Amino acid sequence: MTTTKQQLLTADDLLCLYSQGVRGELIRGVLCKTMSVGQEHGEIVVKLTIRLGNFIEAGNLGRLVASDSGVWLEHDPDTVREPDIAFFSAEKIPPGIRITGYSETVPDLVVEVHSPSDSMREVHDKARMWLSYGVRLVWVVHPDTRTVDVHRPEYSVSTLTDNDTLDGVEVLPGFACVISDLFSV
Repeated sequence: MTTTKQQLLTADDLLCLYSQGVRGELIRGVLCKTMSVGQEHGEIVVKLTIRLGNFIEAGNLGRLVASDSGVWLEHDPDTVREPDIAFFSAEKIPPGIRITGYSETVPDLVVEVHSPSDSMREVHDKARMWLSYGVRLVWVVHPDTRTVDVHRPEYSVSTLTDNDTLDGVEVLPGFACVISDLFSV
């Protein structure tokens, strides 16, 4: 019986692959390809990005990035994950600092939009994964049920429905968005 050892990729390899049209995340050196997930997913990401971006920019609170940015979480073997939206406070990444590759700073807030190909367990596990790296707040948006799960470091999860308001709690104090606004067409 012969076994072959899988060649592990690095974050630099992943950047090169992206320039060749390969899209994905790196989990402990293993490429996990990702694909486009559709119009509804994209619209929700844009709506929330606009609302968050306007709030963050008005207060000069930090930086907001979209999924293609990637966050480098582990080295040797490398892990680079791709949240749908991530917020980094100005305390973590001060203004004026240019980051040309993947950020090695853990975001304060991560937003994941439940994709049709994801199981509930997968999105729940992904939220827990972000928290385990030090993310302070994770919002998981569920288009099918028009709900948002709010995950906090103390492993509490609350589910907000159509008439509830999503807020930034201590991560983005003063930010508010009515859940139904994320799903309006």
